[in-house]
Amino acid sequence: MDAETLAQLLQGLTALTWQSVVMMAVGGLLIYLAIAREYEPLLLLPIGAGAILANLPLSPLVGPDGMLTLLYETGVGNELFPLLIFIGIGAMTDFGPLLENPKMVLLGAAGQFGIFLTLILALALGFSRDEAASIGIIGAIDGPTSIYVSGILAPHLLGPITVAAYSYMSLVPLIMPPVMRLLTTRKERAIVMPYSQREISRRTRILFPIVVTVVVGVAVPFATPLIGCLMLGNLMRESRVVERLTHASSNELTNVVTLFLGLAIGSTMTGEKFLQLGTLAILGLGLIAFVLDTAAGVLFGKLMNVFSGGRFNPLIGAAGISAFPMAARVVQREASRENNANFLLMHAMGANAAGQVASVIAGGVLLALMGAG
Repeated sequence: MDAETLAQLLQGLTALTWQSVVMMAVGGLLIYLAIAREYEPLLLLPIGAGAILANLPLSPLVGPDGMLTLLYETGVGNELFPLLIFIGIGAMTDFGPLLENPKMVLLGAAGQFGIFLTLILALALGFSRDEAASIGIIGAIDGPTSIYVSGILAPHLLGPITVAAYSYMSLVPLIMPPVMRLLTTRKERAIVMPYSQREISRRTRILFPIVVTVVVGVAVPFATPLIGCLMLGNLMRESRVVERLTHASSNELTNVVTLFLGLAIGSTMTGEKFLQLGTLAILGLGLIAFVLDTAAGVLFGKLMNVFSGGRFNPLIGAAGISAFPMAARVVQREASRENNANFLLMHAMGANAAGQVASVIAGGVLLALMGAG
């Protein structure tokens, strides 16, 4: 074997860089968290796999016609994959608790304040306007919205923003409780709210996604793609006449698109782009946004408690973020720690569903403020 042949055989090894090795280790860590810890496995596992594949030296998968490149251009570069996932989310979401108690929409709005506060903080740290907006949306704790907004405003930050968004989604049960306990007293956490269930007519359930789409589409045009797809999925669910489409959207479509989206996102996590001080700043700011959103929701819940004469449990405010239904379950768990007889789940589900809609609107507002085309 001559020297030239040997060099060709070893070109992959000679092209290997320390950045690539580190990023393959990061990909392995994401796979570990997905399998061993079950942290958002449906997305973190393919993201980890995509990161490993993209950092292999001279990988054809990230070449001009490589599979990962084509997946990114086909579904992420044009925002197709996040929108398809929103159809599936809508098909799986029950807005009944919100319709039973419409005032919970206030908590959904309050749960987005951290997005804009973090945007200001990111600007102060030197990020550009588009980058700061993309970092702030991590606070929505809504992976598809984060991907959609950052894909338009700051595609070069898509990898760390997506990893942060989905990582914090998986850590909701760990991050939220300390904030909730810090901002409330034991007496407030023990407030019992009677469980009541009011029948919501089928007509109301069908009209809800149509009305929300029209109102939000007129008020915040940049949110139309997000809210339109979310409400399309919900309309299919509530119509009860397209069960095959509803089932396909919430299962097969969502599963396939999630796989493709994870691989495409992972392909952006190359060493030279990811291993920067800015990445650590993004992860830190994303955590701050999450904490501020939770805090704002709880504080607004305390305000509602004052106006209710002490009959509203402020823990419900923490469910105003978009992590549906995990945030509502955390609220129920915290309430039951103080009073085993307290059942706040349905109240929290209303705030959580409101947060799902509010995060989409917040994403549209950010795009409008940044002048996205």
